Amino acid sequence: MIRFSIHTAISFVLSAVAFILASVLIDGVDLEFSGFVIAVVVFTVVQALMGPFVFNVARQYASAILGGIGLVSTLIALAVAMLFPGGLRISGVSTWISTTVLVWVVTALGTWILGYFILERWWDHRKVPRREK
Repeated sequence: MIRFSIHTAISFVLSAVAFILASVLIDGVDLEFSGFVIAVVVFTVVQALMGPFVFNVARQYASAILGGIGLVSTLIALAVAMLFPGGLRISGVSTWISTTVLVWVVTALGTWILGYFILERWWDHRKVPRREK
């Protein structure tokens, strides 16, 4: 349970970082502080729920796109996060594409890297009993 909580916290932080980077680096992405937390929470929850769902649908009906599952679920999660006013706004097709890729890269690589360092190296080794001298 603690491991799941740590993974969830990592996902929230990385989603927030990805949204901030997208708003700074990509024209057409507007992020308002008033709805920032809601947008991050909605995105993270939808991303967590849609990933397995999109994977199962793609595996059953379109196995050729299995490699793009993360991008598809990121795009869906961004679209759902935009439904909540006062947070995230994305305008333009090229902006949608570049934002989806940027958010996916930041969250995917960040989860992999931070997951390794926090969960694998720190948390798992923390549980090992220390030898007494």
